Amino acid sequence: MTSTGTGPHRLSRMIRAVVFDVGECLVNETTEYGTWADWLGVPRHTFSAMFGAVIARGLDYRETFQVFAPGFDLTEQREKRAEVGQAERFGEEDLYPDVRPALGKLRDDGLWVGIAGNQTVRAGGVLRSLDLPCDMIATSDDWGVSKPDPGFFRCVVENAPCEAEEILYVGDRLDNDIAPAVTMGLRTALIRRGPWGIIQQDAPEADSLPTMRIDSLSELPGRIARFNAEATLL
Repeated sequence: MTSTGTGPHRLSRMIRAVVFDVGECLVNETTEYGTWADWLGVPRHTFSAMFGAVIARGLDYRETFQVFAPGFDLTEQREKRAEVGQAERFGEEDLYPDVRPALGKLRDDGLWVGIAGNQTVRAGGVLRSLDLPCDMIATSDDWGVSKPDPGFFRCVVENAPCEAEEILYVGDRLDNDIAPAVTMGLRTALIRRGPWGIIQQDAPEADSLPTMRIDSLSELPGRIARFNAEATLL
């Protein structure tokens, strides 16, 4: 179940903008990582098991590739895949079912909606082609800085039409999404899904750090409405 609470934040300003991470927040990455297992010539369940083990140890997920192919360069291999017509891809079928309804409802409620994650230029193009109900789509490649670098969240603030504490950043990772966003003064929502969301759910900071915890994006409009109603009373 979800938890309430406001983490380390005071209820002082209303949330006026919501910005979403991409992988495992909007996009189910099962297909993407499955194709990487195929590319490496590794059974998909074996790759998935090692992926989870790497995350559980607190290591960079890219260490998974090193287990099966020492010296593996992810950027280089992405280009090799593209050259042979096997570029990483995702489509409408890879979106979680709650994505379009939630983003649409947030915009209908008058909130500014953005999408910003650690993605390639190619992935950014795919996201834009999906015509999601949002006001901004940006990637780490667009900005030249990746999470968890504070500079990424500085770009989020610079592109949103409000102050940092009026922005809610929604992500599945404590380390890459929630902690650095909080450091930059943003509100945060931790969603419990995907490998990181499940593995990190019992970490002590999972309850204390985010502004709110959710199990589905469909919870956001109501949670934000309640948050803003309380904020107006202070």
